[in-house]
Amino acid sequence: MSAKRRVTIALIAEEAGVSIPTVSKVINGRPEVAPATRHRVERLLQEHGYQRRISQDDTPAGLVDVVFAEIESPWAMEIVRGAESAAHEAGASVVISVLHTHAGPGRDWLERLAARRTDGVVIVASKLSTGIQAQLSARSLPFAVVDPEGEPAPGVVSVGATNWNGGLAATRHLLELGHRRIGTISGPADMLCSQARVDGYRAALETAGVPIAPELIRRGTFLVESGHDEGHALLSLDEPPTAIFAGSDLMAFGVFEAARQRGLRVPADLSVVGFDDLPLAKSAWPPLTTVRQPLQEMAALATRTVLAMGRGEVPDSKRVELATELIVRESTAAYG
Repeated sequence: MSAKRRVTIALIAEEAGVSIPTVSKVINGRPEVAPATRHRVERLLQEHGYQRRISQDDTPAGLVDVVFAEIESPWAMEIVRGAESAAHEAGASVVISVLHTHAGPGRDWLERLAARRTDGVVIVASKLSTGIQAQLSARSLPFAVVDPEGEPAPGVVSVGATNWNGGLAATRHLLELGHRRIGTISGPADMLCSQARVDGYRAALETAGVPIAPELIRRGTFLVESGHDEGHALLSLDEPPTAIFAGSDLMAFGVFEAARQRGLRVPADLSVVGFDDLPLAKSAWPPLTTVRQPLQEMAALATRTVLAMGRGEVPDSKRVELATELIVRESTAAYG
């Protein structure tokens, strides 16, 4: 039996029926390759698990790319702070990319990445196509995903938080205060963290023997405007909630405004719990009861992980979830 052939650019080129320079262009994200050819080469790179050989001359570039779908929120700034802190400790700098779409990194981004050397990539709250995964792997670029939108593919390193536990703790807190009519406003349905928080909410109600009312579960976008709009929708019900668990601090602030516009006082008439514990939470009025999500720690861990992978280290776990913590402030009070 012949020995298994080592996976090289030449082997990929032979199987794809293209030249070696064409395969090299695909690996390096160059644009001048026909789409059908690019797809065929990417498929073979992924099937063979090709990785670029690292030369002894390949010294660290001192750069970590942090890629966001959107960055117009204090949430993103906490991620940047965590990534920058960890990179600084390692003597590296951070390059920020904003995709302006939740579809995940595409070829334009990969071409920009190919134009500079980088030691690793941290992808934040975004999808990651198998094609981009294959090209990152082919270039031997370590990458990790923070708070992935969907289920990460096998082998992809991801860092998140215990969202289910957070939803459970927030709802239990309201139940312990005597509330039984508890509404929730989640983030987008296709984001795992959103669904996990709602699942925790449901589990707390079920455990307490409180029926789950479908009309009390609303979908938002994690932003202030959706908290305001969905807060109004909940408070317009014939039997409105006495408490609302918002899936983000920003949506909780929107609920504050919706309550004010309806002449309701927080927490005297309506208790509100958020999620994230952004710096604004403690300075809001009233100070917001919320679930602390360790955003800076999540980003720092992802950054340290990709840098360690670049040094040839293997992560202890592909999926890490950091603990959430309920922070009780003045936006919640006993019912009645």
